Formats: sequence, structure tokens, C-alpha cells
Amino acid sequence: MTTLHASTPLGTPVVPAAIRKIVHRTGGRQHGPVTRLVSPGDLGGLIKPFVFLDWARFEADAFEKAGFGWHPHSGIATLTLILDGAIHYADSTGAKGVLESGAVEWFEAAGGAWHSGGGVEAGAVYQLWVALPPGLENGPATSRYLSPENFPRRGPVRVILGQWEGITSPIPAPSPMTYLDVILKAGEVWRFDPPAGQDVAWIAVHSGAVNVPETVASGELVVFEHGDGAIVFQADQDARFILGAAAKHPHDLVLGHYSVHTSQQALQDGESNYRQVGKGLKLRGII
Repeated sequence: MTTLHASTPLGTPVVPAAIRKIVHRTGGRQHGPVTRLVSPGDLGGLIKPFVFLDWARFEADAFEKAGFGWHPHSGIATLTLILDGAIHYADSTGAKGVLESGAVEWFEAAGGAWHSGGGVEAGAVYQLWVALPPGLENGPATSRYLSPENFPRRGPVRVILGQWEGITSPIPAPSPMTYLDVILKAGEVWRFDPPAGQDVAWIAVHSGAVNVPETVASGELVVFEHGDGAIVFQADQDARFILGAAAKHPHDLVLGHYSVHTSQQALQDGESNYRQVGKGLKLRGII
């Protein structure tokens, strides 16, 4: 069971019985306000089903310029966590509105769909892509837009996807995975025991720094060695990070420009469908 440990003085070494080593570390590649931490062609192949991760800071009314205007996807779900600020959103299922700090967008593009976002108040987001299994990758598109109160916090953790300590996310996970939003005070220690079968694990630190026991600082993403071992975190200073764990996606990643599928045929079907959806949006004057 995952447990929350009491805070301990800074500098006190805190390690699990067997240290789960960091095998990759990156600060990503920055393109204007967007930092790409994971792509399907690099670390996404190692930590799949998590195949893409962007961190973006945006100004009000300028989010579209970062590449988040109307665009299609297929074969994946996108999960956007609003760290601070506010964005407006719209998608081809007809949903639209505004998400504020702490809110979450879950957009299951599946067999092909379009979405868009823009800044309302300056802030920052993480956007994650999750590869869908064969039974879902060409299914109907769905979306959910959830406010912060939909994600109860236990100790330092909000469960954004999956289950932890008896808390279940309101978003149904498409395959066995856990995605947590974690905030630790300086000196606080927290232990994560992955659910059974979830041998992929990584974190991306948004602010501050944590010791695992190597230090991982703000702006870094690290991947842990595959396995079922616990990971113990100690905050060197007030810190916030996201954590992903999952059973590894057992399929090859077949890539399109906006799509990730498990086969060439599934990719062709998904891209054909989102082109048709796009034609309908154009006829209606939306894009």
C-alpha cells in the first residue's frame, strides 16, 4: 500500500530498501512557450502508453499561437492538466467552455476528432497523450472537462487517472495506468508503491526539486527502470510534480502526424475519419 510518511529534516537520507534507478533524464526541447518532454519517436517508445508530453506556458489570448488552435487526432486520448491560469476549449463532439486552474481535459480522439484551446488567463499546462488499445483506438470520440473539485486530494496527491489509496479518478482509464498530481512541502517524504503490473514509471517536476535519491529539479522529466519497486520522494524545497505509472503498452507505435495507432490499417482508418470530421467542421465555418 502507498503510504504518506511524516516530514523529516532536509538533508536526511531517505531511500527505499532497493533503489529504483533513473534510466533517462531530460529537460526536453523548447519551441517558444512549449517544451516537449516526450515524443512518440523517442521516450514515448520507452514509457508507452504515455507517448507524448508537453509543458506550455501561455499568455491570455495567445495559446493558439503555440499550436493549440483547431487540430485533429486519432488513436489517442489527450489529457490536459491546467496548472494555473485558465483556457477556453472546444472540440468536434460539440463541447466548449472554460477550464480554470486545477481543471482537467480528457479528450478521447479514438477514431478521429478535432479540438482547440486558447488562453483566457495567463498560466501553464501539461498536455499528455495516451496510446489507446486496439478495442478503443478507432472507436467513437468522447470528451470530459472536469473542474478541480472532481479530483479529491488525499495528503499531497490528486488522482487524475487511475486509482491510488482507495481514490478512483472520475476519468475511466483506457488501460491499467496511474497519473498523479503531487505537491510536497519542503522536507516532506512520500512513497509511491505502483499498482500490481504497472512497471513503467516516470515523473516531470513542475516546480521545486525532489530527491529520489538523485535530485530531480524543476523542468526535468526522469524515467525509472522498469519494475514493481517503490519510489520514495523527499522534497528538497516546496515541490510539485506529475507522476505516471502503467502496464507497458504491448503494441508497436504506428505514427501519423497527429495520430498514434497499433497498426497501419488502424492509422489509415483514423486519419481518413478525422479528415471527414474536418470537412464537416469547415462546412459549418468552425475551422
